[in-house]
Amino acid sequence: MQTDPKPKTLYVVGTPIGNLEDMTFRGVRILQTVDLIAAEDTRHTGKLLQHFQIKTPQVSYHDHNHQSRIPELLDHLGNGKAIALVTDAGMPGISDPGYELVKVCVEAGIGVVPIPGPSAAIIALSAAGLPTERFVFEGFLPAKSQQRREHLESLKTELRTIIFYESPHRLRDTLQDLGEILGNERQIVLARELTKLYEEFHRASIAEVIADYGDREPQGEYTIIVAGASPSQPQFSEAELKAELTKIVSQGVSRSQASRQLAKVTSLPRRQLYQLALAIKTVDPDTENK
Repeated sequence: MQTDPKPKTLYVVGTPIGNLEDMTFRGVRILQTVDLIAAEDTRHTGKLLQHFQIKTPQVSYHDHNHQSRIPELLDHLGNGKAIALVTDAGMPGISDPGYELVKVCVEAGIGVVPIPGPSAAIIALSAAGLPTERFVFEGFLPAKSQQRREHLESLKTELRTIIFYESPHRLRDTLQDLGEILGNERQIVLARELTKLYEEFHRASIAEVIADYGDREPQGEYTIIVAGASPSQPQFSEAELKAELTKIVSQGVSRSQASRQLAKVTSLPRRQLYQLALAIKTVDPDTENK
């Protein structure tokens, strides 16, 4: 079924993440027939348009200009134009500012139509060999070490398969944090160059991957798939955790120290336990500064 683009509509168009043969017929047709293409990098998208002989005009829409560009695009849409939103690779809105444009269009009552295409997260997961029934996508981890480690602490007991994106210059630090916080024995898959000539899947434990990248220089962006926590790990109710924290604190230990001790025993994030410790009312104030 083929229909011309509707006026006053934003088309969210998936584009290849490497192999141009992954571009869909529908995606090509939409890019050929809309009034305007909002592209993350007009030079990069220009190569795709040239390959498929698409002459539709482009305008840039990226991290550094999306706040100022959104009103302009809304004006075009409000005046009856059809616009295609594309990113450099994959589905717009996934770890890029496409979400902001989609959000304001929905709020303004402007039609939003997805045109399916590749996604590195789903492509890597499909071939990783780790459970796919339930998974969580975390995108890029924080660049700063402390924030990254705190975020990983919150995922320590996540039972679902976890998907990350990571840049090459932060890969080694991220792997070290994954090993220290999630456990070096966890199974992990590093995928790079997806759909390209030198596509690679590295399947091993976190410890083995850390060792492999000791002498190997990371290249290109990585999609990282990490196995979820073991379901056999003991589960504790909030009441049980508070009772144990109360018991520890009553022995003259501060709330911070109590949460740290219990984190080692339960493998739960220390910050989560500290928040519970703050809710304990039967604490001797004299122990707070110890």
